[in-house]
Amino acid sequence: MRPILLILTLTGMVMFSCNKKEDNGDNNTRVFYNPDTFLMGADLSYANEILEHGGIYIDSGKVTDPYRIFSKYGTGAVRFRLFNNPQWTAGLYGGGKMYHDFDDVKLGIQRTKDEGMRVLLDFHYSDNWADPGKQFPPEAWEDLDPVTLGDSIYNYTFITLKKLDNEGLMPEYVQVGNEINPGFVLPHGNRWDNITQFVSLINRAINAVRDVAAQSTVDTKVLIHIAQPENVKNWFTGLAEAGLAEYDIIGFSYYYMWSSVLLNDVSDYVQDFKETFGKDVMVLETAYPWTLENADSYPNIVDVNKLVPNYPATEAGQYKYLKRLTQEIIDGGGKGIFYWEPAWISSNAKTQWGTGSAFDCNTFFDFQGNVLQGMDYMTFNYNF
Repeated sequence: MRPILLILTLTGMVMFSCNKKEDNGDNNTRVFYNPDTFLMGADLSYANEILEHGGIYIDSGKVTDPYRIFSKYGTGAVRFRLFNNPQWTAGLYGGGKMYHDFDDVKLGIQRTKDEGMRVLLDFHYSDNWADPGKQFPPEAWEDLDPVTLGDSIYNYTFITLKKLDNEGLMPEYVQVGNEINPGFVLPHGNRWDNITQFVSLINRAINAVRDVAAQSTVDTKVLIHIAQPENVKNWFTGLAEAGLAEYDIIGFSYYYMWSSVLLNDVSDYVQDFKETFGKDVMVLETAYPWTLENADSYPNIVDVNKLVPNYPATEAGQYKYLKRLTQEIIDGGGKGIFYWEPAWISSNAKTQWGTGSAFDCNTFFDFQGNVLQGMDYMTFNYNF
């Protein structure tokens, strides 16, 4: 154990002595991990919006700022998604303020850094959600030729990061695209149909990150993010030979609902990616339910037919699942895990599909906003 990790561990033991959880049979020693050793992460992209629309978070019986809660429970970095021009988010509330735009993300980054945590900025390169099923360019870029599109990607990435860096808010990690299985900014950035053009476009994004980082005191790491581990190796194969610029971390989403990879096999995949491509590896999105109930009328994202055997949808089951997954990542030589939207509790916040939360069964808070046992997986004493 590194000296700094020992200090943090002892600090954690003191911090938690006054807030001891219900005995779960574990070694109760809390370990606060050095992010350079292993990164415990949480995507809090909805947090600002929820706070502004009636959501509350409670720790030890007291309403508490969620950023402070996550810092207290061992989060090393917070992830935020950034849309280019998400006017539709303002439309959900009759106009006015947007969410997931630069100003909203900047506020989240400031709150995160104020609590001593690092930041992962997730460029979607779209006005709306980007994922394996949709990778639409921003409306302002729709009719651009590939060369001009590449310039736009570079300038947008550079200017965004430079503005943050000028205010002392440079992210420690940057994703160039979100779950880019088919590529990004389609059709020009199609990974499968036009690999040369795809590599040219994503290189502009990577180079923009590098150029700002070269002028910053923050050594920002570049991540490439693919959905589900079974897709990763095929996706990266051949890209180095095609001229893909230097990046630092392979990231993938791992959801029990949508992956064919068994929980106990995750370490094998992580080790394979690390050895094959010579990169650090992280799980950038995951989740597991703590209940099958619903706090509101917004249908939940959950698949009861695919729950992992011996990991029920209970508070203890969620905690047990996350400990197992984290140990799998560590056993494979991985460097981190991010939980997707653990603070997306029910409130008056809205999406295109409903009011409240589609994830209230997968959060780290119960329906009243109280911290759940699952939060403790970040400070469990893992085997390295």
